[in-house]
Amino acid sequence: MGYRGRDVEIAMLTDGQCLVAACDSCGAIGDKEFDIVKVTPHLVGRFTVRVALLEVLAAGAVPQIVTVAVSNELYPTGDGILAGVKDELKSAGIESLPAAISTEKNMPTRQTGLGISIVGICRREEVRIATSLSGDNVYCLGLPKVGPEVQNPDDEEIVQGKHVLSLLKINGIHDIVPVGSQGIRREADMLAENSGCDFIPDGSTPVDWDKSAGPSTCLIFTSPAELTAILLGELAGAGPAFRSIPLFKAGILVPNVRSN
Repeated sequence: MGYRGRDVEIAMLTDGQCLVAACDSCGAIGDKEFDIVKVTPHLVGRFTVRVALLEVLAAGAVPQIVTVAVSNELYPTGDGILAGVKDELKSAGIESLPAAISTEKNMPTRQTGLGISIVGICRREEVRIATSLSGDNVYCLGLPKVGPEVQNPDDEEIVQGKHVLSLLKINGIHDIVPVGSQGIRREADMLAENSGCDFIPDGSTPVDWDKSAGPSTCLIFTSPAELTAILLGELAGAGPAFRSIPLFKAGILVPNVRSN
C-alpha cells in the first residue's frame, strides 16, 4: 500500500479534507538481551516517531494524534520509549499531541519491538505529493545513515522535523520526500514517476545512492531550476537548522518520453 508509492496513506473525506497517516516499526534495536543494535529505549522512541512525523509533515498535513504500540513492559523499556517520543514531538513544537499508548502486560520480553503511527489532517488542495514539474532540480538534505551510525537525534548531518517545517515555508519548493530504507535513488525515481517525469542523477553527488537512510536521516525535495539561487539564499537565511546539515543537488527531472 502507499499513496502514489509514498510511505503515507491518504483518506479523502467528504468535507474537502484529508486524513494523512504514516507509521514506522522498529525491532531488535534497543538495550534488551536479543537486540542487535544496542541503544537506549529513549533513542528508539525518538527516531521511530520521527519517521512517521516527517512523512505526515512532508505530505502537507498537520499531525492530530500519535499511537505508540510497545511490544515490551511499561518499565523500564516502555517508559524510556515514551520519553523519547515526547522529546521528539517537543522538538517539533507539538508536545501536546494526543497519544494512544499500549504496552505488553502479559509476557516477559527479551527483544525490543515498537510500532508508531501519526495521523494528520489537511485540505485536499494542500496535499504535497506529485507536485513536481519537468525541469525541477532535485536536492538532497542530510546524509543517509543506518544502524550503529544513528546514535544522536541531534546529529547535525541528519534531517529533523524542524528542517521539514522550514522547507514548507519556502515558496517554490514542490515535493518533499523523506528517504528511508530504499535509498535516495529509489525515492527520486518514484518521485519522478509520480510527476510523469524521469530522474537524471547528478554524477557528482557525494553519497551512496542506494544506501539505506534508516530512520529517514535525509530527504529529497524539488524546486524549479531557475529558483536555485533564491532557494539557496532562503535556506542560508533559515536559521541554525540549516547551517551545518549537508545540502546538495541530486539531479534533475526531465520529461518521461515513454509516456509521450
